[in-house]
Amino acid sequence: MPQEKSKVTIYDVAARAGVAISTVSRVLNNSDDVSDRTRARVLRAIEELQFRPDRTAKTLAQQATQLLAVAMPTFTTPFHTELMKGIRTCLRERDVDLLLCDLGSTKRHLTLMNFLRRGTVDGLLLAGVDVTEAIAQELQALHAPVVLIGSEWESFDSFYWDDVAGARQAVEHLIEQGHRRIGMITTATGSPLQNRRIQGYREALEAAGLPFDPSLLASGFTEKHAGYSEEAGYEAMQTLLQVDPPLTAVFASSDVQAIGAWKAIIDAGKKVPDDIALVGYDDIKTSTYIGLTSIAQDMQAIGQRATEVLLERMEGKRTTPPEAVLVVPKLQVRRSSRRTR
Repeated sequence: MPQEKSKVTIYDVAARAGVAISTVSRVLNNSDDVSDRTRARVLRAIEELQFRPDRTAKTLAQQATQLLAVAMPTFTTPFHTELMKGIRTCLRERDVDLLLCDLGSTKRHLTLMNFLRRGTVDGLLLAGVDVTEAIAQELQALHAPVVLIGSEWESFDSFYWDDVAGARQAVEHLIEQGHRRIGMITTATGSPLQNRRIQGYREALEAAGLPFDPSLLASGFTEKHAGYSEEAGYEAMQTLLQVDPPLTAVFASSDVQAIGAWKAIIDAGKKVPDDIALVGYDDIKTSTYIGLTSIAQDMQAIGQRATEVLLERMEGKRTTPPEAVLVVPKLQVRRSSRRTR
């Protein structure tokens, strides 16, 4: 009778096959330094014992492990899905194990600290978290390369977006289309990212001689994904539809909010863009198909570039000081904001 899987170790396999544990480890890592006869004996022992190697067993014969961790607030929003596509593209042909850490929308700093303290990894991609001094100290204690996405810290390589410039482009476009009453969909909970986009919105208005009116900012009450959801966008748009005098354009902090807002506009018997022009943020794939004007952040390419840098650090191919890359988003104009009258 085979032993229970949870109790079977590399030592059990070595004893069953009559070899040293280093030989078992070489078989597990597909080393050529094992005879065919010995390899067959070890594989037979593994099968008989129903052994499933853990990470320690798998890497006994390796100079270093290759465990790359990705920590994000969520893996299910279109924004983060696009980042993951870029990461997966980079890892597709690499012999690297991927560990995912879902930080959640709330208490993400605490979740990250707990994750970091559970054990070391060989490299970490950290996305969507504003790094503090305390987090920076924990990251440095990893003694492993770290690449930040969406934030910046001088001790680590980072890729981050100019959110002020992105929001400014969105609102400048609406002003160029002749709009003077422009609302903005935000999130109920403030954040540095949200504050930067509000700043860009305000700068564009004031540069055009238009007043910044806080009453034209609205958010939904749905908390899912920290307010970056279709539901929250729908709720915020319902509020903006009550503004008097009426708005003629709306800038949403994300494409998913803009999609929810679009439905609210239609449900109110109005048309996009004839009655209300609409601009989103992120430029997810869906936006291309429905004709939503958006601010493109090129998340997939950034995910791939960040992973390439991390792998180069892990492999010792990149030894230069950490580099901060500022990415300027680009406006993609589509039918949701083009004037038709």
